[in-house]
Amino acid sequence: MLKKVIIASKNPVKIAAVKEGFEKMFPSQSFDFEGVGVPSGVSDQPMSHQETLTGAINRADNARKEIPTADCWVGVEGGIEKMDGHGEAFAWIYVLSESLSGKGKTGSFFLPKKVMDLVDSGMELGHADDLVFGQSNSKQKGGAIGLLTNNVMTRQSLYVPGVIMALIPFVNVEFYK
Repeated sequence: MLKKVIIASKNPVKIAAVKEGFEKMFPSQSFDFEGVGVPSGVSDQPMSHQETLTGAINRADNARKEIPTADCWVGVEGGIEKMDGHGEAFAWIYVLSESLSGKGKTGSFFLPKKVMDLVDSGMELGHADDLVFGQSNSKQKGGAIGLLTNNVMTRQSLYVPGVIMALIPFVNVEFYK
C-alpha cells in the first residue's frame, strides 16, 4: 500500500533527506512524498535547540492542517545554539502520524566566526553562507556543512540520520505507544 508523506517544506534538500530516511527505514514499503510550504511559527533563523524543535513541530502540524489526508507529516528545521561564544548548527526533525510522533536531531558542527557574526547581526544562516563563501542559494544545495567539508557531507546527508532517528517510534511501535 502506498503511504502518503507530506514534508513541510518545498526545499529539495529537505524533501530528498526525508525520502532517503523513510526508504532506509522502510525498504519494503512504497511512499508518495509531497512538499508543502508552511510557516514554522518561529524566527527565520531559530537560535536555540528549543526554538528549532518548536519550528519542526509547528511545520509538521501546519502541514497536517494544509493537507490532512496523509499518513505522515514531517517538519525539518535547521537552527543554531550559541555555545561558549560559538555557533553550533544542527537540525531537528519531527514526524507525526495519526497515532505516533517521533523526534530526531542531526549531528552538529560549529560555524566560522565570519558566518556567525552575520547571523548575530540578524541574517539567516543560508544568506550568511552565500555572502561569506561567494555562493548562491546554498541552503538548497550542500548548505553550510557542504561548504565547510567540501561536500564530504552535505545538508541532505546531515539530515538523513535525524530523519532515521525520528522514525524510531514508527518501527518500534510496541515501545512507543
